[in-house]
Amino acid sequence: MLTAVPGIRVGHHTDSKALTGCTVILCPPNTRASCEVRGNSPGSRELALLAPEKSAQEIHAILLTGGSAFGLAAADGVMRWLEEHNVGYSTPWATVPLVPTAVVFDLNVGSSAVRPDALSGYRACDAASDNGVEEGNVGAGTGTTVGKWKGFEFWMKGGVGTTSVQASGLIVAALAVVNSVGDIIDANGAVLAGARRADGEFFGVTELHRPLSRGKVLESSNTTLVVVATNARLSKLELFRVSQRMHDGMARAVVPAHTSYDGDVSFALSCGQVEADLDLISEIAAQVTAEAIRRGVKSAKSVSGIPGLNA
Repeated sequence: MLTAVPGIRVGHHTDSKALTGCTVILCPPNTRASCEVRGNSPGSRELALLAPEKSAQEIHAILLTGGSAFGLAAADGVMRWLEEHNVGYSTPWATVPLVPTAVVFDLNVGSSAVRPDALSGYRACDAASDNGVEEGNVGAGTGTTVGKWKGFEFWMKGGVGTTSVQASGLIVAALAVVNSVGDIIDANGAVLAGARRADGEFFGVTELHRPLSRGKVLESSNTTLVVVATNARLSKLELFRVSQRMHDGMARAVVPAHTSYDGDVSFALSCGQVEADLDLISEIAAQVTAEAIRRGVKSAKSVSGIPGLNA
């Protein structure tokens, strides 16, 4: 789980009635970060500062939220919580928390009139812990779905998943919010969750190229978000390379990935001083990205008539 990396804390705020929520990752001091956006329909805030050439060398939290662009308001609550705890970029006039944020579209599940707000972000911070991370229909994964390439009538439930790998003192961990147009593919190449017939068979077994039913796919209704953290010491440029390789893992687990209707974003965080080979870290990052995505659907429960693998 993501909290296997020392100093990382994860908190969810879940609205089980409106079927939306947000997930915050609180970072230890001196956490560096970068990201890569490959989906065509992203919703985000403060991602520009993560570019390798930008001067910011520390972030204080990452927020993943439902509610589409409306959900960006939840970052205000995260900033307020961090300011109250004296966490942020120090200036002579105020402490300014840096909270890169990305959204998924979940307005087509539950109540479209209720979205995560500043109070939601604040409560997610209050709930943050370095203990076990709840998976499935929680936080930003509360209203997520997968397998929409065939149309909404055949979709399945997505969710939050997390996993980690430890090897010779190196820790690489991932947390994913799974809300894709595409099907989720298991490590053996079989369809794990996605566009499914009433008899339980997956359309992707016979329709291998998965042509999008464009009249049935709502633009911006998707997006998979992944955060990878490591205790390795990496520069922002190295983290950018890791975030690029994370999309290899996304493409292993989501077919098709990075469509015109997805806003896929990968975040890579460095939270330690362990020395390790960049290519090793990057390949493990791709692996844990794929596995966190799979765990997101394996943990998802059925809701509002949308079937989940976890019943």
